[in-house]
Amino acid sequence: MKLSIVIPIYNERATLEEIFRLVQATPYDKEIIAVDDASTDGSREILARLAQQYENVKAFYHQRNQGKGAALRTGFAQVTGDVVIIQDADLEYRPADYPSLLEPIEQDVADVVYGSRMVGGRPHRVLFFWHYMGNRAVTTLSNVFTNLNLSDMEVGYKVFRAEVLKGVLIKSDRFGVEPELTAKIAKKGWRIYEVPIQYHGRDYAAGKKITWRDGIAAIYHIIRFKFAD
Repeated sequence: MKLSIVIPIYNERATLEEIFRLVQATPYDKEIIAVDDASTDGSREILARLAQQYENVKAFYHQRNQGKGAALRTGFAQVTGDVVIIQDADLEYRPADYPSLLEPIEQDVADVVYGSRMVGGRPHRVLFFWHYMGNRAVTTLSNVFTNLNLSDMEVGYKVFRAEVLKGVLIKSDRFGVEPELTAKIAKKGWRIYEVPIQYHGRDYAAGKKITWRDGIAAIYHIIRFKFAD
């Protein structure tokens, strides 16, 4: 089984080399598809060097900032592996969780696996109450429209059999990609599992980018992709 690990990047110079080191240390046949979304902090130059350093890295560069959804759209188009993992570059999510995320797919009981910061006994950093409440609210609304019972729709760790994504065209450019992907795989009836993951959340001083505006946008996208393809 070959993994395609898609890493969207925007201004992550402080963590970029470390996340590449951690991903490379995982014991899997893999390709890393990294998409820099017009970083301005030197991440592009670091990525270019890492692409030279590692033979299994494919690097792509947006000329203007478009958002996480746009970066994933670029990355998914380059996938050649059997299983696709979305890996954020900011160290909030750790590749040590890959075995747990992959187990339901390896056992052929799942086509899609979501990590969850809300269930299980994995360590997670205690941060913002209103972020937690916002996540619960949009996850609940998503579940209402998709008839799923996810605990953490907005989670960064999402894993797919490659064939699942072949029928998905991402239209959202920013963080609306999370409810969009969820709605589209729910419509197709793919087998979805959740597994607990560790979470090392950042605060805004450390570069966290999602805001309340993205929560409002998520509500719009949940409703939009209930009715749109």
